[in-house]
Amino acid sequence: MMDTVFSFVPIWAAILAAGIFFYVLLDGFDLGVGILYGFEPDVQSRNLVMNSIAPIWDGNETWLVLGGLALLAAFPLAFAIVVPALYFPVLVMLLALVFRGVAFEFRFRDVEHKTFWDHGFCYGSAVAAFAQGVMLGSYIQGFNIQGREFVGSSFDFLTPFSLLTGLALVFGYSLLGAGWLVLKTEGDIQERARRHGRISLIGVLVGIGIVSLWTPLVSAPIAQRWFSWPNILVLAPIPLLTLLTAFLVWRALGRDTHAGPFIGAVVLFALSYLGIAVSLWPYIVPHSFTLWEAASSNSTQAFLLVGTLFLLPVILVYSGWSYWVFRGKVRHDIGYH
Repeated sequence: MMDTVFSFVPIWAAILAAGIFFYVLLDGFDLGVGILYGFEPDVQSRNLVMNSIAPIWDGNETWLVLGGLALLAAFPLAFAIVVPALYFPVLVMLLALVFRGVAFEFRFRDVEHKTFWDHGFCYGSAVAAFAQGVMLGSYIQGFNIQGREFVGSSFDFLTPFSLLTGLALVFGYSLLGAGWLVLKTEGDIQERARRHGRISLIGVLVGIGIVSLWTPLVSAPIAQRWFSWPNILVLAPIPLLTLLTAFLVWRALGRDTHAGPFIGAVVLFALSYLGIAVSLWPYIVPHSFTLWEAASSNSTQAFLLVGTLFLLPVILVYSGWSYWVFRGKVRHDIGYH
């Protein structure tokens, strides 16, 4: 009776979507800080940049775990297809995140090899960001599926489109990181962050433009979704708001405002995320399986939801508390030890 009366799929879809979005934003900006970290000219500047994310960077990755577990538990068919299809970029991403975390800790303790760990932190951040972008591009393009199994090659993810989205996400995370550094730092570091933010914004806009044109050209369903009437009228605000937000971010990066660039970058990511959702809805495995077709049983989702609804407020509270406690500008006399 439960299956015919009420479905938990929309709730789990919202949890999964929120988990992915929070991960992209929160770990995205600290990966962006890691990418920009390599452009700092001296040890003192690098220390301050590192201190801007030191109290919160590892907590941001909680959302990656939550998203992965939500996919496995609530949509096991999607998990069984997506993970084998993206095995190598997932592996590269995880190894890069691990090495980045090791480099973060060791640079403060292994002084003799600080330069090596500095490079490890920067390159680990860039590789992780690029791998996530490749995963996104491959996901949007869809997978080679027969029946309920992935039957493609382990290297199907390597396409010009996925490499483009990988590069675009590196610029996107760099934009978030630049916005965070503008918010958290002052002086020369902040000015460099503003310059890097403008360069990153150009890269983001180029990436969004190419992806927005490329995707409907190679996918008839997506073209139908965006350009049929009256959809084109209803959905037109999304690209228009994206252009407006990009303009406002550009202006904020050139003005004496501290929160504007970061808030604008978050809005830009939210609009891009919404655009992807509009293109793919209601599929969780693009063009093959909908959310309902890939879902676990209603009783399983109901059972798992009890613990999840307890866990989510805990994550939100401790995350919010961490950001509140460590609010304000970072200074050289307050650091990570």
